[in-house]
Amino acid sequence: GRSGAVDCPELQRATTLTEASVAACGERLGPQAPLYSTTLAADDLAALLDALALGRVDLYGDSYGTFFAQVFAVRHPEHLRSLVLDGAYPLGGGEYAWYPAYAPAMRDKFNLACQRSPSCSRLPGSSMSHIEPALQSLRAHPFAAQADDVSGTPHKFTADASQLATVMFGSAPALASVREVDAAARAFVAGDQLPLLRLMAETQVGVDSRDEDQAPLKFSAGLAAAVMCQDAPQIYDMSLPPAQRRIARDQAIERREAQAHGTYAPFTIGEYRRMPLDYAFIDECVGWPSPPAAWPAGRLKTGTVSYPNTPTLIVSGDLDNMTPVADGAAAAANFPNGRQLVISNGLHVNALPRSRSDCGAILVRRFIETLAVGDTACAQAVPPVRLVPRFARHVDELDPAVALAGNAADAARLRAVSAAVLTVGDAASRATEISKGDGVGLRGGTFSVTETPTGYRLTLRELRWTEDLAVTGTVERPFRAGPAKAVLSLRGAAAADGTLEVQWSEGMPAAVASVRGMLGGQAVVARLAAP
Repeated sequence: GRSGAVDCPELQRATTLTEASVAACGERLGPQAPLYSTTLAADDLAALLDALALGRVDLYGDSYGTFFAQVFAVRHPEHLRSLVLDGAYPLGGGEYAWYPAYAPAMRDKFNLACQRSPSCSRLPGSSMSHIEPALQSLRAHPFAAQADDVSGTPHKFTADASQLATVMFGSAPALASVREVDAAARAFVAGDQLPLLRLMAETQVGVDSRDEDQAPLKFSAGLAAAVMCQDAPQIYDMSLPPAQRRIARDQAIERREAQAHGTYAPFTIGEYRRMPLDYAFIDECVGWPSPPAAWPAGRLKTGTVSYPNTPTLIVSGDLDNMTPVADGAAAAANFPNGRQLVISNGLHVNALPRSRSDCGAILVRRFIETLAVGDTACAQAVPPVRLVPRFARHVDELDPAVALAGNAADAARLRAVSAAVLTVGDAASRATEISKGDGVGLRGGTFSVTETPTGYRLTLRELRWTEDLAVTGTVERPFRAGPAKAVLSLRGAAAADGTLEVQWSEGMPAAVASVRGMLGGQAVVARLAAP
């Protein structure tokens, strides 16, 4: 507890990350900057293991932790019994500084999610073709926008192609962005801008790794910049002075434009570069100070690395564009005893509690215990993301729920059932994003989230997903799998006042909700896709 967190105020408390503020952080750290490297941190871990006399260990790393774990493995293989890389990317080499797998994985994420969705797959074309008209509109007519994030905080921004790129590449919020971008883009072109603008506002919060009080002890923006600018491969030579580095950067980008202009398609290289620096990567470190002459010995050189024969498991999600399947495969190929496990419908990092399934955790634990993964059938059994079929301002724009035996409700009331269930799904997809206070509905009302022994409870208060239907009630959901239930009171829309009870099972593909209740004096017995 006596170590000091790297605190660069120009990054830790800045509204926006800039090339100048990253450079200022490097200047603040001065000749000590090279000490904040993955290589020396890996050496520190080895020294701790020696001091504690722990023998060989099983090392797990996720996301950047996979980079750290690989550095540790190539420098201190004698300490390892096994290695798990969850959401992995390789140490570098080749064209990696351009992140060439980033855009193909992003496109695959939306296209695969659409193919696996009954409502989306019925539409002509791929998901990217559904999104393309919104991109063209934003590219041709950017505009000043304002929208609330999930907590109700308003954000002002320019709605343009780069803001859409941030939503689609940034995966924050992860579930909501996969679930909604296709439908939100279609709504945007049809004149309903709010769903897409809300995602843009939410992404501005989601891509900021700092906590609410911006404490460096919880997340050090300075350390993140030091690692990025000293360990990660760049498109320019970091040994050059910054002025020469900028020239080299501009020349490299000019060549890339000529030779591979579709690197980040459907976005241009320029649109990609206007994302936040720590998501676009290639401009972040151009102003970082040149390394001092006394650069510490032992800096990792990716071209001369020897990978150990340590049993190594690489876990990748096939909907992860932050550390794509292709990057995981490249990391796995470096280890003589490496194996990649792909989790179908998995997002970024798949063995921790926030993942969509417990499959990754089960297989990782088995691997650590036995050095074998055994039966991997669960990796193909994770349910697809349930996409929003469409956004609607009014209840009468929706398809009605399917009437069952005993139903007396007419089509208008069954459309209200659809709206109510979609309102539940909208709040549920954001439940894990709420840290303090209440969340807000797309078009009004609030909801709150509390944990229960087996999952969480949502409390809805006049929540509006459409303009003309307010939903109040409670929703009980498991963390991942099991029975779920909503008890709802509806107000508004034509003769739709009444109550509904909705039941479904989480953790199942093609989950169906059963609905019973009374709306406008008519008995409802119906089914539809689970929220």
